[in-house]
Amino acid sequence: MFDAETKLLLCNAAYARLYDLPDSLTRPGTPLGQILDYRRTAGNEPAQREAYFDVVVEAAIKGSAASQCVNLVDGRVIKITHNPIENGGYVATHEDVTESVRAEEQIRHMASHDPLTGLPNRALLREKLDRELILSRAGKRCAVLCLDLDHFKDVNDTMGHGAGDQLLKTVTDRLRSHLTDHDTIARLGGDEFIVVRENVQDVELVSDLAQRLVESVGETFSIDGQAVHVGASIGIAIAPEDGDTPDGVLRNADTALYKAKTSGRSTFCFFEAEMDAGIQKRRRLEIDLRQAIAGDEFEIFYQPQVNTETENVVGFEALVRWHHPDRGLVSPAEFIPLAEETGLIVPLGEWVLRQACKDAATWPKNIKVAVNLSPLQFRSPLLIHTVVSALGDSGLTPCQLELEITESVLLTDSESALATLHHIKGLGVQIAMDDFGTGYSSLSYLRLFPFDKIKIDQSFIRELGTSKDCAAIVKAVVDLGYSLGITTTAEGVETPEQLDRVRRHGCTEIQGYLFGKPLPVSHVPEVLAKGQAAVPSVQD
Repeated sequence: MFDAETKLLLCNAAYARLYDLPDSLTRPGTPLGQILDYRRTAGNEPAQREAYFDVVVEAAIKGSAASQCVNLVDGRVIKITHNPIENGGYVATHEDVTESVRAEEQIRHMASHDPLTGLPNRALLREKLDRELILSRAGKRCAVLCLDLDHFKDVNDTMGHGAGDQLLKTVTDRLRSHLTDHDTIARLGGDEFIVVRENVQDVELVSDLAQRLVESVGETFSIDGQAVHVGASIGIAIAPEDGDTPDGVLRNADTALYKAKTSGRSTFCFFEAEMDAGIQKRRRLEIDLRQAIAGDEFEIFYQPQVNTETENVVGFEALVRWHHPDRGLVSPAEFIPLAEETGLIVPLGEWVLRQACKDAATWPKNIKVAVNLSPLQFRSPLLIHTVVSALGDSGLTPCQLELEITESVLLTDSESALATLHHIKGLGVQIAMDDFGTGYSSLSYLRLFPFDKIKIDQSFIRELGTSKDCAAIVKAVVDLGYSLGITTTAEGVETPEQLDRVRRHGCTEIQGYLFGKPLPVSHVPEVLAKGQAAVPSVQD
């Protein structure tokens, strides 16, 4: 309690302990100024002494009690409640609220920041963009860089999410090292970051920043003692030209990011109006694709595979076709990559597998059906169940089913992939490696798993007559298959000359337009009835 001249009338022991006051400063008549001077030497004075008496003014104006929180130089926060009494004196209650204030600050921070990296989150980013876009009305521009890590999922899949989190923290540190006080960086979740550069006058400087970020993230990381390689793709939008709302500018930066990724990754692209039209087309196609899966708009075409020596049909490869209600037959080259990207390849691939088994169950027992499995479909935990179910529901003999994979299936978590392959092969199903020779680790995989068939990519067959290298590769693959007891199939045989060459190289089977294009299932009986293809041999 202080009198009208701010001299102490009385205080309790808690007040003395709070500020570590000696007995001499707790006696009646001690001026408040003397107490504050002592607290300065003790290191617990108010951080802003000039604002210390604001609560007194507020209480006088109100004519009743008023409170304020005062930050001390020692880091504590004290809540002071000032209650005026008659004759100009007052009673002040001092409460240490440091823990509760820090807890509230932590809650506010958590609500606006990413817990892993400590970066602003989407909510705080929007506030920043709102402020920047208001400034844009006065002629100032800002750049929004949408950055996404390339191949980040591979790190999570192969090394675990702990390593992925550590990588994200390290990436954050690298990105920050290239930013200035005029830049704001946020994490939207996953492996997506946003950088906002304010007051952009020269777009070339934004290009320089983007290039530095791409190069920095592209350098090798060391995570848990292992070398890790990822990259960064960046899409850039300039406000207000590319959007005058937070949603608009972020959407266009994301559109530019998609362009950067489809341009080969580890690069950056500025938003252009034409990109939006392409994205809208893609989104429309994705919607149509989802409806097509639900609406039974797909059909399987079958391309014959023949024995090289006898030219008898030994099987068919199942190739999916999409009958769009407005566009007609949509090319697989257009919708398969989209299905892979969106994850729709899993339900689509399951439908193809089940339908192909059902169709092939009506064929002679010596005729196989080959079905492609995408890497995403192969990683599904339900794959083995789907294969067993498709065989059981259709009644197809397991040895009539051949599943084709590419070596990309084995690039991540090869131990798990090999276990899945062995399980499927144990059912009696044949396993073929497709597009052999186009990857980097094919020979090691042939050692690790007993494939039943190797399909030599058509790019090698196409250049057999003009490239000695291609001829040598085809011969080496055929000899390797022969020594390992693996069937070799030449893909893309279109001319009698190519047929003669692959026959002389020793390929076991052939597939290509020379023996038949992919056709609806209704044509399969006709192809089988012919028995043997009449294709002349040609000598070089």
